[in-house]
Amino acid sequence: MEIRHRTIAANGIRLHLAEAGEGPTVLLCHGFPEAWHSWRHQMAALAAAGYRAIAPDMRGYGGTEAPAAVEDYTLLHLVGDMVGLLGALEIPRAVIVGHDWGAPVAWNAALLRPDLFHAVAALSVPYAPRGPVSPFEALRRAGRRNFYQLWFQPAGQAEAQLEADPALTLRRTFYTLSGDPPEAQRWNPDLPEDGFLASLHEPPAPPAWMPPAELAQYVETYRHTGFRGGLNWYRNIERNWALMAPFLGAKVTVPALFLAGSRDPVLGWAGKAVEALPRTAPALRDRVIVEGAGHWVQQEAPEAVNAALLGFLHGL
Repeated sequence: MEIRHRTIAANGIRLHLAEAGEGPTVLLCHGFPEAWHSWRHQMAALAAAGYRAIAPDMRGYGGTEAPAAVEDYTLLHLVGDMVGLLGALEIPRAVIVGHDWGAPVAWNAALLRPDLFHAVAALSVPYAPRGPVSPFEALRRAGRRNFYQLWFQPAGQAEAQLEADPALTLRRTFYTLSGDPPEAQRWNPDLPEDGFLASLHEPPAPPAWMPPAELAQYVETYRHTGFRGGLNWYRNIERNWALMAPFLGAKVTVPALFLAGSRDPVLGWAGKAVEALPRTAPALRDRVIVEGAGHWVQQEAPEAVNAALLGFLHGL
């Protein structure tokens, strides 16, 4: 499979894109701490099936520009980047797919611009309509003051810890949040006092789904960019809640697909949102739970994810 790379101007920033195949467009949005490379298995399958797969490095990641201001990473900026990408490439519409933080981008792109994003598939993170209480206020009311998203808020704190040894950070993050660890090592998002790295475990061997050469590609990327761009997405969670006030309780109405690994720790706190999807995304076609996979489902179980995604696309 040939992967083509280029950089375009979109929504006021430079976006690096990886592309494969020709045909109807499928736009692939990665999460944290990842890069376009996270979609390598899906790009091959989509291209072989007659689709044009486009996987950008999202704002703040990899070869894409990383604005300095924290407030330049809101959901409106991120959705705007995807709208700008389609405009720059003169693509009239696309199916948008997102994993981890890319999933809220995909859900909200479908919510805000259904004329451009006529279907949505989300991995790991279900759609959650804007509610009456901010996410961090809900955490505080629940007594979850050590939740990892709160620990990411102070500028510089997480960067110092994660960037001290990017290879260690990424190796342990990918392992601990995957489906591989024994039950005693499952990730707990309520962090110990020592912070994020203290919540992670060292893999006993390189995971079969993340060979050393592929991990090295992530490590090289983050040694160059650092983690600040991705962390700034978390630092806009409260701002996103305020900006989305006009969309209180709004539903995603385009055809939708949700996928997750059965051992994904996100399901531990987002289970109610998964159950609510038939109401919050009434055109939902399917909810696919991949047995044994963890948070990195499209990398851990590419065949299952590709089959579900292609089935969804063919049914549109």
